[in-house]
Amino acid sequence: MNHSLNQGLPMVPSTLKTLLLLAAVFILYLLLHVPPPHVPQLLLPEPHEVKAAAALPTSSHHLLFAIASSTGSLSRRAPYLRLWSTSARAILFLDSPPPPDFSLAALPPITVSSDTSRFPYTFLHGLPSAVRLARIAKEVVDRNESDVRWFIFGDDDTIFFVDNLVRTLSKYDHDRWFYVGSNSESYEQNELSSFDMAFGGGGFALSHSLAKVLAGVLDSCLMRYSHLFGSDARIFSCLAELGVGLTHEPGFHQVDIRGNLFGMLSAHPLSPLLSLHHLDRVDPFFPNMSKSRALEHLFKAVNIDPARILQQTVCYDRLNLLTISVAWGFSIQVFEGNLLLPDLLPLQRTFAPWRRGKNIGLSHYMFNTREYPKDPCKRAAVFFLQSVGSNDDGVWSNYTRNVVGNCEQTGAIKNLEQIRVFSQKLKFDIEQYEGSSPPVLQHSFSIQ
Repeated sequence: MNHSLNQGLPMVPSTLKTLLLLAAVFILYLLLHVPPPHVPQLLLPEPHEVKAAAALPTSSHHLLFAIASSTGSLSRRAPYLRLWSTSARAILFLDSPPPPDFSLAALPPITVSSDTSRFPYTFLHGLPSAVRLARIAKEVVDRNESDVRWFIFGDDDTIFFVDNLVRTLSKYDHDRWFYVGSNSESYEQNELSSFDMAFGGGGFALSHSLAKVLAGVLDSCLMRYSHLFGSDARIFSCLAELGVGLTHEPGFHQVDIRGNLFGMLSAHPLSPLLSLHHLDRVDPFFPNMSKSRALEHLFKAVNIDPARILQQTVCYDRLNLLTISVAWGFSIQVFEGNLLLPDLLPLQRTFAPWRRGKNIGLSHYMFNTREYPKDPCKRAAVFFLQSVGSNDDGVWSNYTRNVVGNCEQTGAIKNLEQIRVFSQKLKFDIEQYEGSSPPVLQHSFSIQ
């Protein structure tokens, strides 16, 4: 029996080869002669169309601002909104319709928030309106506005720098989940809320993909956080449940400090200025100007070179032994002697803590600070922006000396009254900006 079986085995390979050859011929016939099934053209876009859509850079059109306001605050904060929102795609959320005689000129479109009385709020001495403000994150998504990559949230006393936001958010993939913002300047405020929370007044951004998921769960999530104080704490908690942490961008400013912001504005971190909040609680940025006029004056520089605004550059005049610190578009400080750069980076304490009191912890900040001399004669000579313009050759800005006190000065500073700065318009290289190296800023000076 074994002998008979062995005689039949040589036939197997021959039969297998024949079957494989027939299968190959059949497959080749199908490929050459049978047409593919019909698929609607809409489901199969041309490859170049897909590539073009993916390569389209983020612009201000792709950012939708959802601004929380109220009929009680709108009249006094409308000038802030008009300053920046005319170049943005924004919606203003109110608690009730504005008065019929209120001028809506140059303001974003207005919508009235939905009733949120069914949501509990149990924070003692808090404001139940925090629920309404938090729920804006759902209401703006539910509008189904077209072509939105990023949703930006802020208050009516928040000023946004739209071009810088576009550049900054372009670093991130809007199709992934991103929660972008910054915490408070006050250590105490962060300790009370969270060091990992984006403070809502300074503004924060949600990628469209994350915002849609958050909108789907927000109502049920709000029921669990009635004990929290603010709207930003609610959003932070609901995002935490989704497993999303904060992506920190230092250009968002809650401004949980009061008074004179000179120390903060003259030593801004080397990153784009994205927002400023609590403008009602701070002094005018420029001397001898009202608050609104001072902001308009700052925006003269913002509108010419937004990426460079407040960027600090330190130069040395070795011949006259001077150190020159430029906060572009705002101020210049001239110090006697050649000071070390690390000694100029901490913020001068020209401002006061957010909360008043004798508790030393109130004056703890999230950044390094240094003393601001009470004696004006011991301070640097300060020059504030006077004018700014541009032409084909570049951007020029003039700064005029601000004289405080009757101080005797000698040397090169004594007769220095104006400084002119010439610079090229700053354009961020996104690839460089995504890496560890910051943009390089260069200034050319002529001193008059």
